[in-house]
Amino acid sequence: MAKNKATLDDLRVILLENTLLRVEPQNIGADQLLFGPDGLGLDSIDALQLAVAVERRYGVTLKDPALVRSVLVTLTTLQVWINEQP
Repeated sequence: MAKNKATLDDLRVILLENTLLRVEPQNIGADQLLFGPDGLGLDSIDALQLAVAVERRYGVTLKDPALVRSVLVTLTTLQVWINEQP
């Protein structure tokens, strides 16, 4: 397990603190896409900032670009991945 269990509420706060999104946390759905026109519209800078914040908060490593793309799909995919880490 990661050093701290990730909750969706915590991940919403991390997302809002580390990106330029200006929405209420409760308006970010657990399965809402983070990137692309059908999602929240995050960009590569947001991905980098979010990955660094997650690494610091949970003591996990998100260095591989392919891993980042597969994990930062929705808050649920991020949460599941964090909570599966040793």
